[in-house]
Amino acid sequence: MLTTTEENYLKALFHLSAAEVGKKNAGINELAIFLDLRPATCNEMCKRLKEKQLVDYERYGKVSLTEEGKHHAIVVIRKHRLWETFLYEKLHFTWDEVHEVAEQLEHIQSVKLIDRLDEFLSYPRYDPHGDPIPDAKGYMLNEVRNTLADITTGEACKMVGVKDNSAPFLQHVARIGLSLGTGIRVNRLNAFDLTIEIDVNCTTHTVSRKFAEHILVV
Repeated sequence: MLTTTEENYLKALFHLSAAEVGKKNAGINELAIFLDLRPATCNEMCKRLKEKQLVDYERYGKVSLTEEGKHHAIVVIRKHRLWETFLYEKLHFTWDEVHEVAEQLEHIQSVKLIDRLDEFLSYPRYDPHGDPIPDAKGYMLNEVRNTLADITTGEACKMVGVKDNSAPFLQHVARIGLSLGTGIRVNRLNAFDLTIEIDVNCTTHTVSRKFAEHILVV
């Protein structure tokens, strides 16, 4: 059985390796920044994970998940996203509240409980933030989705997810009136500061390019 810390490392490595198309590993410094830890601390943990054959790793080099490590990471992610969905749909937590609680619940080890939770929720494909939920066999939808920053002036799109699950960002998104399924029209790109003027529910807003890069749309 893995410790909570080991599971968090595997999950972090999965997210880092999935951040870019074709990326399969992460550097120690990159991992340390992601986890807000010292590189030396990450180095020691990666040595331990290598001994358990969960990662491939050379000292202070690149780290990649083995197939076994990837399997464990996907199991944790499955539990996390199912718990987020349960908290949001059944207990009426807001979408900016569910992540922190799910971080605690994702380490429950009962496979039966998670499978029953999946069944109870009618096998959802996406969590409240639009992230795909792995099924019991580890399969996860891998759709290519654009960001709002990719949409050209005059085009309309629909919000289907976010790339940042932090509470401050989600609260900002909600204040603008955006949620999953909300329609957006891009009115204008301001060349001077790259801000973007958008229409949401018949109201015009000006958002930063950084904000637009974290909104996933189709």
